[in-house]
Amino acid sequence: MSIGHTLLGLLESGPRHGYDLKRAFDERFGHDRPLAYGQVYSTMARLLKNGLVEVEGIEPGGGPERKRYAITDAGITDVEAWLAQPERPEPYLQTTLYTKVVLALLTGRSAADLLDTQRAEHLRLMRELTRRKSSDDLADQLICDHALFHLEADLRWLELTAARLDQLAAAVTR
Repeated sequence: MSIGHTLLGLLESGPRHGYDLKRAFDERFGHDRPLAYGQVYSTMARLLKNGLVEVEGIEPGGGPERKRYAITDAGITDVEAWLAQPERPEPYLQTTLYTKVVLALLTGRSAADLLDTQRAEHLRLMRELTRRKSSDDLADQLICDHALFHLEADLRWLELTAARLDQLAAAVTR
């Protein structure tokens, strides 16, 4: 995810302080990985340097001064271009899981046990995400669905690999 573009998009609704941007980001996109304050401020400094945002006002406070950021026309153009560009699909051609299976076979360990353990972990996470979907938050439900679909594909791969372990062992130990 492009943090900079996301923060720019949030600024399109109006100027905000860094604290407000972090809160809005975490509410909408940071359920599982909240944004660190340092990342907000370093990103805003970069966006400011690149002319994509401007400081609309500075307010004194009990601590450091609070800057209120506003998106510039260049920032709006940048967000539009980013939104129009399709994301590159991630085909996962060389995953850590595949590497572990092959290494287990090469070292005489049980690849079947590894696959069983991984299957159990996938199923545990799928149950957790399914429970989480019961909330009334449609955005979170869609995020969970996305993750569940990927986990389902992984499970299909785990089953296929388990069924072909003897063939794979023969192929990698030649």
